[in-house]
Amino acid sequence: MLGVHFAVSADQERLLLAAGDEGGAYPLSHAVLGGRHMHEDYYVVYVTAAEVRDVADELQRVEKVWLRRRFDAIDDPEYRGSLDDDDFEYTWENFVEVRGLFERAAEAGRAAIFTAT
Repeated sequence: MLGVHFAVSADQERLLLAAGDEGGAYPLSHAVLGGRHMHEDYYVVYVTAAEVRDVADELQRVEKVWLRRRFDAIDDPEYRGSLDDDDFEYTWENFVEVRGLFERAAEAGRAAIFTAT
């Protein structure tokens, strides 16, 4: 065994859209599908251990109100959610799972690999 394995299944599309423009700046840009892309045909993204620490620290600062404002500003005709309170709670739960993953990985000094299907 190579060590501790951390995994989380998150709705990355919702998190990317909810992060909005500020999600493009480091370190938030590396929270979902940001980092070094390892494959041309598939989403396989590597985030170094140092980047994981930066992302974990930044995600701890994100408050529910901040994410809600960005969620409410989603203006994408291809968005498949309902953009109501239940949809936001689902998005927030996904965010909390991703934040926890980064926190655990940072505490263990681990890098992260993301895949998307």
